[in-house]
Amino acid sequence: MTIRSFTRKMLVSIGLGVFVVFALSFSADAPRLLRVLERFRWDLLPAIIGLTLLNYCLRFVKWHYYLHVIGEPNVPIDQSAIIFVAGLSMVITPAKVGELLKSYLLRHHQGTPIVASAPIIVAERLTDGVAMILLASVGLVMYRVGWQMLVPIVLGMAAVVLISQHRGVTCWVTSTASRIPLLSARVQHLEAAIASAQQLFRAPTLLLAIGIGVISWGGEAMAFYLVLTALGLPPTPILAVQAAFILAVATLVGAASMLPGGLAAAEGSLAGLLLLLGVTHNPSVAAAATLIIRFATLWLGVAVGMIGLLIAASQLRGVDLTQDVTTVG
Repeated sequence: MTIRSFTRKMLVSIGLGVFVVFALSFSADAPRLLRVLERFRWDLLPAIIGLTLLNYCLRFVKWHYYLHVIGEPNVPIDQSAIIFVAGLSMVITPAKVGELLKSYLLRHHQGTPIVASAPIIVAERLTDGVAMILLASVGLVMYRVGWQMLVPIVLGMAAVVLISQHRGVTCWVTSTASRIPLLSARVQHLEAAIASAQQLFRAPTLLLAIGIGVISWGGEAMAFYLVLTALGLPPTPILAVQAAFILAVATLVGAASMLPGGLAAAEGSLAGLLLLLGVTHNPSVAAAATLIIRFATLWLGVAVGMIGLLIAASQLRGVDLTQDVTTVG
């Protein structure tokens, strides 16, 4: 399986995204939606995109920092950036599993075992999730909506961290795996993954990564706030709280859905919460806000990622992904 086959699969996800756009337009009454978009303050779009790009830049800082944490401090920053950017194209794969492409590319260029770097992908998602929950915390207290969906996510993240740091549990896991015929040959890979996870989820590393996440995703929350004001909603502190809460909850719901890019789940949550919380009573405004913020966050990232993917593809020169991805050592 080459990067070309990855691209074909992504086209399916893009097709799903187009379907979601049409569905939103239909549900919001397309003519009214167009009139709302005509009144949109397009002069704010550069600031909205700039805040989104800030998020990507800070997430790259976290990725590069994580490379140092797992013992890979010598990855050239330009190569690290290409790997990270190429990974952005994989956000529209189911459950973002395609982001393992970053581990493959790191192995191809640096010889880093995939099992040693794969926990970075988990750490990125976990710390982003915690950052989102912190950004949503004020809204959770105010509205008491969404906590039912977030509690299982929080418990799952806490379990991952606690298990990774409990040496008794990790030793039991590796010992048990060594006695299972199908797993015994892979115990060394499991030990490498656990060793990386133990470093990534240490308290100082975890707190720093979450701090970066709060700032980076806070930029996207501010971008959503600007989208809402550009659609004519009054710029008030309560609107900023609502924007952070709605974007964070919708993003987490989209991630938990395991759908490519959270498509449909995130859009439905964004539009639904805007109406449910009374941010707007106009379905066309809710649909317009949803379409614009998803363009500025999801689809802009995919577009930037495709550029990185093309650069990565030129470096790989048709290497078979299946062989290297399945040979995880």
